[in-house]
Amino acid sequence: MAEPEDALTIRHVAERLIKAHPEVDAEVVEDSVRTAYEELRYARVRTYLPVLMERRAKDLLPSDEQTDPPT
Repeated sequence: MAEPEDALTIRHVAERLIKAHPEVDAEVVEDSVRTAYEELRYARVRTYLPVLMERRAKDLLPSDEQTDPPT
């Protein structure tokens, strides 16, 4: 389980990505943020954790081709 401060960071990163990518289901965004956190949770330098989490979570989101409905 995330520390209280990390839980707040996870929530803020998820909220930013949900706003930035409204075409992606919110649950998918939240899952990608949690995965990014799990990958980075033992980082020694915590200052850049939100930025690194957001970048990693963006990489985990489906690409535009995967979110567009078939025509």
